[in-house]
Amino acid sequence: MTESRSGLVGALDRLATGVLGLAGVALVLMALIQAWQVFARYVLNDSPGWTEPLALLLMSFAVMFGASVAVRRETHFAFQSLQHALPEKAQWVLKSLSRLIAAAAGAGLMLLGGTLMIDDWAVNMAGAPLPSGLKFAGLCVGGGLILLFSIERLLTGDYRAPETVETED
Repeated sequence: MTESRSGLVGALDRLATGVLGLAGVALVLMALIQAWQVFARYVLNDSPGWTEPLALLLMSFAVMFGASVAVRRETHFAFQSLQHALPEKAQWVLKSLSRLIAAAAGAGLMLLGGTLMIDDWAVNMAGAPLPSGLKFAGLCVGGGLILLFSIERLLTGDYRAPETVETED
């Protein structure tokens, strides 16, 4: 493996780890916000309006960030029985097709999510003092990450997840 490629793969490893960490933080914050919502509603009898939109926003980021890392690790939903039963050349074709489909889906999510985000940015989110376009930021950013990680998998051509690929030192 060349020095520049190993550096790029290392950078993408760190990016994927950071993205997965952010997804985890989003899930913890979402749980805390929902706990506050329940406490405020049933104990204080004063339900805050900002908790639901913020929890949904965090869930969107958590789902899309988790999905992008799953694409990189190739642990996303797939029908692999046929692929594993075929000869190596056919496996490569199906794996490449799968990566192309993931890249196209990521590009679509990024572009369409970005369009929705920009179009809705000037509107205030119901219940929270935030731009409504933020609801689509997870789609845009997550789609971009899916596209990036799919392209990486296409270019590396590895069949194994990045954690199991051996590198030369």
